[in-house]
Parts: sequence; structure tokens; C-alpha cells
Amino acid sequence: MIEFILEPLQYAFMVRGIIAAVLVGIVCAVVGTYVVLRGMAFFGDALAHSILPGVAIGYLVGGGARPVLFWWALIAAIFSSLGIGAISRSTKIKEDTAIGVIFAGMFALGVALISTVRSYSIDLAHFLFGDVLGIQNSDLLLVLIFGGLVLFTIFAFYKEFMVLSFDPILAITLRLPVRTLEVVLLILIAVSIVVALQTVGVALTVAMLVTPAATAYLITKRLQSMMIIGVTVASVSGIIGLYLSYYLNIASGAAIVLTCTATFGLIWGVQSVRGKF
Repeated sequence: MIEFILEPLQYAFMVRGIIAAVLVGIVCAVVGTYVVLRGMAFFGDALAHSILPGVAIGYLVGGGARPVLFWWALIAAIFSSLGIGAISRSTKIKEDTAIGVIFAGMFALGVALISTVRSYSIDLAHFLFGDVLGIQNSDLLLVLIFGGLVLFTIFAFYKEFMVLSFDPILAITLRLPVRTLEVVLLILIAVSIVVALQTVGVALTVAMLVTPAATAYLITKRLQSMMIIGVTVASVSGIIGLYLSYYLNIASGAAIVLTCTATFGLIWGVQSVRGKF
């Protein structure tokens, strides 16, 4: 058993991958708590795909350099999130419709830009499905800095976000800056998605935002407890997923998400059985 645990750790890329998976799991689980409580899963999914133009432009400008891709993806994510918020507030169009419009347009733009790159199927595949084992120290630094900013902002406005998530009418009654808080939350989700980009990729990012928090929601309805349980599920799933990836030779991002999903299924199954007795 000791050899089973220690063998992958002799490789620096595995150690970096585990650190990245844990950091991303913590950030996504905390932000994902608000995504689940506010019913914003579709927004998260759309936003994850809407950063594709940023990834494509970053690739064209920087030739595949990860820091350049990160910054362009971040710009695309923030632009998309603010665009969705602006359209839904300033028109009669509902938020889900605004999400659909931005999602479709940005994703199509991303596909168009990617199609101009001859080797896109190879060079950009890891951004679609994740490349946690390819993460370098500079990537870890970006994850640490931006993940830390996200967590700091959430804890700085913890009470305000809690009221906004559980009782929006009370938030208005208390004269909280609701629109400003909503914009900040949209930006936090956008940053979290970009932080998770290299770990699980565009296609699987929404799972890291939703599944750990949804698992925690099955167990408790208290916000603080949800965050703690969600962080635990995401972090442990990241570690187990990477070990599965190493020993079973499967994609690391997919292994992490499947571990999260299996945990959700297990908790849901236990809850269902207990509910019958």
C-alpha cells in the first residue's frame, strides 16, 4: 500500500498535478456552493464554453504559451459573464436566454478561430479536456494567486453573498448593493472557470463547479458546512482521480470528474436508501 501511494509521487509532474487539483478543487467547491444555491449551473456551463475564443486568440498570439492562454481566457470569461449580466438586466430578455445567446455566439467564434490553426486538434486538445499533468510551476503560481483572490473576495463578502443566495428579497430590503454583488459573483465564477481550465479542461470545468457542491447539498443546507464538505469532496476526488489516471492510464481530467460523480452517486444512493426507512 505504501509503495502504491509513493510510486506516483517520485515524478515531479504528479506532485504538481496533485497540488493543482487540490487548489482548483478548493476554489471551485467554494464558488460552486453559490452556483448550486442560485441555480446557476447552466451559466457555469455556458461560461466554460464561452472562453474558447480567448483560448484560440491566446494560442494565435502566443503560439501556445500557457500564461498568454490564461490571460486571454480570463478576458473572454469576464467579458462573457458581464455581457450576460448586462443583457439580462437592460432588456426584457430573461437570463437563461441571454446565456444562450452569448454562449452560442462565443462558442461559434472560438470554433471559427480554432479552425484557422492547422494543428489545433493536437495543440488545443488539452484545453478542451484538461492537462493537469502538464502544469508547470508558473501555472501553479497563477492558480494560487487568482484562486487566493477569489477566496479572499468570497470570505470578505461572506454575509452579503449568503443573504443574496438564500433570500434575494431580504437583500434588497437590507439595501445591499445587489447588482454590484451579482456582478462580483459573475466575475468570481468566471475567474474560477479559468483557474480550473488547465486541470479538467473546458469540457469538464462545470462538473468541478457543480458536482462537489451538489454532493455537499445532499448532506447539509448550511452554507459553511456545504463549503467545507464540497472542498473535501473536490480535493479528495482530485487526488484519487490522479492516482486512477496514473495506474489505469486514462485522461486525468476525466478521472477527477468521474471520481466526483461517483461520490455524488454514492451519497445520493445512501440518502435514497435511508429515506425509505
